[in-house]
Amino acid sequence: MLDITILGSGTSTGVPLIGCDCPVCKSIDPRDSRLRTSIKITSKTTSVVIDTTPDFRYQMLRTNTTKLDAVVFTHPHRDHYAGLDDIRPFNFFSNMPMHIYANELTQVAIKRDFYYAFEEKKDVGLPEMILHTIHKDPFTIGDLKFIPIQVMHREMPVLGFRIGDFTYITDANFIAKEEKEKIKGSRILILNALRPQDHPTHFNLAQAIAMAEELAIPLVYFTHFSHQIGLHAELEAFLPDSIRMAYDGLRFSV
Repeated sequence: MLDITILGSGTSTGVPLIGCDCPVCKSIDPRDSRLRTSIKITSKTTSVVIDTTPDFRYQMLRTNTTKLDAVVFTHPHRDHYAGLDDIRPFNFFSNMPMHIYANELTQVAIKRDFYYAFEEKKDVGLPEMILHTIHKDPFTIGDLKFIPIQVMHREMPVLGFRIGDFTYITDANFIAKEEKEKIKGSRILILNALRPQDHPTHFNLAQAIAMAEELAIPLVYFTHFSHQIGLHAELEAFLPDSIRMAYDGLRFSV
């Protein structure tokens, strides 16, 4: 059994948006307050985070995460990897480097922005990590088997993952037929749905609903919302029975 925690369900700016006084950004419903999108997957023996957002430190603190075996990355946009430096406490307490799983494109960004972690002679206290390259083939972390699913974020290839009966897709606006086949049969899917309006790189709400219905997954959680998505309580009431809105702190098992 997998335990899934939504660490963040917001788009790159987070919600509330700085300086905005719209009803969503002023909402007192905690479900309308969203850190950048990330999840934690925990099994009996293994704990993995998908993406280290700029909010990664706070996400780890507020979920009382004291053990982390690996980080898996979806793509090299900063709202998904900028918090990587904050793996250092896990290095300190485990006395081990962190295992990092990413495709080659994402590794280029990691090595560029966190160059100091890869220098031959580096100071004490800097991040320690071991890079593993994700290709098309499944890979295993502890007792978790990850099946990579390539989706498109406009021109950028982004990795989604199927782990057992659970599939996670973020930052997508196109999924090829052969990749959809990898998703079908999942019991639970997390899928991005940025806002009601069209967007050049993300599924909008209608497109995400159509994709969820095409894939015929019994339970779908939407994530990666902008403040334009509307109030959580109002929108979820109008979604199909099989679709729900994710929110920060949501936990479920599959």
